[in-house]
Amino acid sequence: MAEYKKFDNKKIMIWGYGREGKSTEEFIRRSCKPASVKIFEGKREEFDLSEYDYVVKSPGIRLEGESDLSKFTSQTRIFLETYRDQTVGITGTKGKSTTSAMLNKVLSDCTDRNVILMGNIGLPALDYCDSVTDDTIIVYEMSCHQALSTNVSPHVSVFLNLFEEHLDYYGTLDKYFEAKSHIALYQKAGDYYLQGDNVPVIETPATRVVIDSHKDYDHELSIEGIHNRFNAEFVYRIATEIYGCDADKVKRSMKEFTGLQHRLQLVTEKNGVRFYDDSISTIPEAAISAAGSIKDTRTLLIGGMDRGIDYSKLSAFVREHDEYIYIFMYASGLRIYSEPEIESLEYTYYCEDLKQAVDMAIAKTEKGAIVLSPAAASYGYFKNFEERGDVFRELVKTLLFTCG
Repeated sequence: MAEYKKFDNKKIMIWGYGREGKSTEEFIRRSCKPASVKIFEGKREEFDLSEYDYVVKSPGIRLEGESDLSKFTSQTRIFLETYRDQTVGITGTKGKSTTSAMLNKVLSDCTDRNVILMGNIGLPALDYCDSVTDDTIIVYEMSCHQALSTNVSPHVSVFLNLFEEHLDYYGTLDKYFEAKSHIALYQKAGDYYLQGDNVPVIETPATRVVIDSHKDYDHELSIEGIHNRFNAEFVYRIATEIYGCDADKVKRSMKEFTGLQHRLQLVTEKNGVRFYDDSISTIPEAAISAAGSIKDTRTLLIGGMDRGIDYSKLSAFVREHDEYIYIFMYASGLRIYSEPEIESLEYTYYCEDLKQAVDMAIAKTEKGAIVLSPAAASYGYFKNFEERGDVFRELVKTLLFTCG
């Protein structure tokens, strides 16, 4: 990577020293000539902004009530200031990891160009700088925090969908949307913006394409679910219409994509019962989608951290769909189950934790699929959704073996 001149002879502070902060320090050492670099992990009131020319902030750190934002930057902004013309940025409440990974595979298979997958799905962006050439296509999965921290948008921007999420951090859906909107807000004429039809309008001079989430696209995939065919439509349109890939090659490549862990992933099957890990599910819409995506779904395991999001849609689904068994767990599950109209249903149950829920699911499911789709965050009970999925998989195998 060419030198990043913006930091030359400047006083830099790296605020936050997790994986991204350490990556930023290494990038500055390789590619910049600053006057000084300080590492800081404290609170905003514990440093004097006037002592620094730039503060590189880690994504999860809140920045509220700040009168002067001109000195704050981020890995995402630094990277896009150099490589935005080569970047496809992908965000959305759900499906961004699957869409990013599928697009990475398709462009790798169907073009002669070097393709790099990065961002929220992989290593910090600046770790890849030395691998980027003039011909590289960058597929950058962007979280809401990463999008918020930039005032530069990618050449191709994707905003898949918008649902209630991270309200414990942003407070309102409007503020959450505002954070994600930065992925397209700063685009230029000649850029491309693809959005799902439930995403509010973002004013941008880019060419806009709206994808209908209610249409069942005819893409033949190896992964389950109408929502994944919706995700695949974005991949198909980008590959064929923007990068000129052969349509048949794109379809073959999409069919070969086998998906990511913890996303409607088949764990095992025994005695006519299949077990699916959809631990990535952290919102009501994901659990509802999972029920309809897996053939012969019989039992749903729902619940986790209670972040105060609106579960009325999921509650209505439970009341209207008695073909499923619902096993609720943890704080959010208890909140739903405690509704009088839910608790009184003969096909709903509550368990204190995942082990009890899996045990009950095995006992009550004679055939069909048992799906872990919590519609809630994992925090407070597990380190992250990956650990929750891993624990589910181990519980299933252990309990099945124990039960013979």
